[in-house]
Amino acid sequence: MTTNAMTYSLAELLICAASEAWRDDGEVLATGIGVIPRLAASLSMLSSNPELLMTDSEAFMVAEPVPLGARNGYKPKFDSWMGFSRIFDNVWGGKRHALVGPTQIDRFGQANISCIGDYAKPKAQMLGVRGFPGNSISHANSFLVPSHNRRVFVEGEVDVVASVGYNPARLARGWSLEEIDIRLIVTDLCVLDFQGPQRQMRIRSLHPGVTVAEVQDNTSFALHIANAIPTTAAPSVEQLMLIQQLDPHNLRANQLKDNPPGERSPR
Repeated sequence: MTTNAMTYSLAELLICAASEAWRDDGEVLATGIGVIPRLAASLSMLSSNPELLMTDSEAFMVAEPVPLGARNGYKPKFDSWMGFSRIFDNVWGGKRHALVGPTQIDRFGQANISCIGDYAKPKAQMLGVRGFPGNSISHANSFLVPSHNRRVFVEGEVDVVASVGYNPARLARGWSLEEIDIRLIVTDLCVLDFQGPQRQMRIRSLHPGVTVAEVQDNTSFALHIANAIPTTAAPSVEQLMLIQQLDPHNLRANQLKDNPPGERSPR
């Protein structure tokens, strides 16, 4: 069933589009960092990939995703203990797929969450590289970009390479590009992947009302543009109902500026 005349927000469109990242993963640990990524992983577990594994974000594996916000009597359905040591078993064994939000991404898929500008004297200090280096060489990753612009999709390389991408010049000895696994980049304009020629970043789908020119104008490097590009699928009624269950306090409405609609008029 499709939405037909139902309206939906851009945040809900991104949640559904990002949930596709895990569709064919089978039994792996899903990690969504942030409200939209977490809802995307939760939606996938309840719809496209029931084998997906999730935690309660504390120390237990759960049989179903835990709703966001105040639980109002909801009790998580614990499956098993999932402490830090078991998390790292999954990470290093490649049985994890994370959806994260980099501050910068370059044409190779290298991502930065560390600082902006010269590392010795940065313009802005952020998180540091955190777990990005190990994650990017150990398991699959996807990215969420809530504001698609040239400050995020930068020319050249990112200011600090916090996670590896498809850049042969930076591969450690003994590694190959086949071992790097960046699945999707979901932005407020489109969905991207690396299925272009020679792993060039490609427009996979355009959100309703968005043009190829708009995406390319907001990207500092050339994207692969296929002859025919589909429109990102609108959320189904069933998906919107599941999102409401997963986010009963509508935290998703605060994630994108002004909570825009999912269907936008062409500019």
